[in-house]
Amino acid sequence: MKRILILAIFLVPALFSNAQGYQHAVGIRGGLSSGFEYRFYTDDTNSYKILLSTRDRGLQLHALKEFHRFDLFDFSEQLVFFYGAGIHGGYETWDVVHYDTNSRWYSKKTSLIAGLDGLAGLEYVFYEIPLSVGLEAKPYFELFGRETFDVQLFDFAFTVKYLF
Repeated sequence: MKRILILAIFLVPALFSNAQGYQHAVGIRGGLSSGFEYRFYTDDTNSYKILLSTRDRGLQLHALKEFHRFDLFDFSEQLVFFYGAGIHGGYETWDVVHYDTNSRWYSKKTSLIAGLDGLAGLEYVFYEIPLSVGLEAKPYFELFGRETFDVQLFDFAFTVKYLF
């Protein structure tokens, strides 16, 4: 009986510990491109992210491949550096000003957009609760849209994700 009790003391915590055993994450992103995201982990160092965001009175869908580095910081393995790249597509809407001799009026224009995304950020993973918070930069380059070539280097955001 003592052996079973001692064995249970050592095995039960190992069965319920899942420090890096998460397979999915859902969360929100607040920044220039704000929205909802879903992340699927293929292993401890690789994942794919789908982001549905709003920007410039439009809607975009982003698909990103991410790489995670848990061993970059010696002081904490809960602080994770990640980077990646991907693509996006969607639409944006803007107002156009028209002038006549004595009047001025506005009209709305809508355009499809598509482009390439980069990604780099830091994320703190709470192992006690299935939650992570992070800061990320997602620069993008649009191949067509309102402007033929549009580059945005400073799409910074704060993220909160539930891990499961």
